[in-house]
Amino acid sequence: MSMKDDERVLTVEEAAAMMAMSTRYVRRLVAERRIPFHKVGRSVRLLASDVWAHVQAGRVEAMTVSDVWRGMREVA
Repeated sequence: MSMKDDERVLTVEEAAAMMAMSTRYVRRLVAERRIPFHKVGRSVRLLASDVWAHVQAGRVEAMTVSDVWRGMREVA
């Protein structure tokens, strides 16, 4: 049985490493139900695709120089 990378089941520690965050942060996401997770007995598991989706949801697009100048004119 082959499993794609986005179907991988991760521990909290592996998810934290994937996001370059602390395990405490991942556990808080789980406790606040801000990220989908699975309970396997008493253990928490996360799908790699769900972790990646959470990271992508926080993406902020870069601004161009003209965007910066336009924003400065709107403030003035």
